[in-house]
Amino acid sequence: MIDDDVKLGANVRIFDKSLVNLFGCEIGDDSFIGPFVEITRGVVVGKRCKIESHAFLCDGVTIEDDVFIGHGVMFTNDLYPKSSRQVVPIETIVRTGVGIGSNATIMAGLSVGKESIVGAGAVVVRDVPAYAIVSGNPAKVVRQFDSREELLAYMNLRQRPLDPQ
Repeated sequence: MIDDDVKLGANVRIFDKSLVNLFGCEIGDDSFIGPFVEITRGVVVGKRCKIESHAFLCDGVTIEDDVFIGHGVMFTNDLYPKSSRQVVPIETIVRTGVGIGSNATIMAGLSVGKESIVGAGAVVVRDVPAYAIVSGNPAKVVRQFDSREELLAYMNLRQRPLDPQ
């Protein structure tokens, strides 16, 4: 379901419009939205982003350009959820070029720094510096780089083809 108040940029691709829930959000040019994704009111997704299946982006979240959100990534927007009180959304920002691995959880009120990588399954409870790789529960910096080029060089050295056995 895509509400009438959703703003879709040019060339936005949605896997199947009947398999998403988009409400009052804004999706930037050339972005992709996978199946079973929910994006709620007030969320802004930048240009050239990829949001994979089963991700949840709640109000208070801003995603800058060129961000990858893996399968099942969850954002929260309330540090103290209770049925007896109204949610008080807290702003969360994901900076340009970030990659977030499958099933990571990003707690409310954080900044995920430019070009950083959040490992699959990580639970992010504090700000992530730019050009860092974080993983674990709670997520900790496992590698820190000074530039995008250093981070990419490290990643390229660790690319391994799958074992054909």
